[in-house]
Amino acid sequence: MSVWMSLLAQASQPSDGAMGAIAAVFGLIYLGVIVLLIAGMWKVFTKASQPGWAAIIPIYNLVVLLNIVGRPIWWIILFFVPLVNFIAAIMIGIDLAKSFGKDTLYGLGLAFLSPIFIPMLGFGSAQYTGPSAS
Repeated sequence: MSVWMSLLAQASQPSDGAMGAIAAVFGLIYLGVIVLLIAGMWKVFTKASQPGWAAIIPIYNLVVLLNIVGRPIWWIILFFVPLVNFIAAIMIGIDLAKSFGKDTLYGLGLAFLSPIFIPMLGFGSAQYTGPSAS
């Protein structure tokens, strides 16, 4: 009986090759989403007359984003405080949407579904109207 159980257990477990293939597919999907997000942010920065390459520099991209929406530079500190960073990201998403002539609901989309909404904002027809928070 134990021989049959061990054969059944081996048959129900995926092989290392299958797991590697699944990991490779998910890795490629993840890489694609990251590239799309960076490209979208690059276009958003360019539309706001900021350097597009700033989208790939950590911390500096927050400085540029705060400049685009009109928030003070010290808001960077808020991104390092747990729970407060969540609220700050929502507020910046809403401000970014309003800076491009979009509504609050679009800003919530930017905050919660940024891999979808940032490329839509960057590659869409929205034009930068100036900082909304100032």
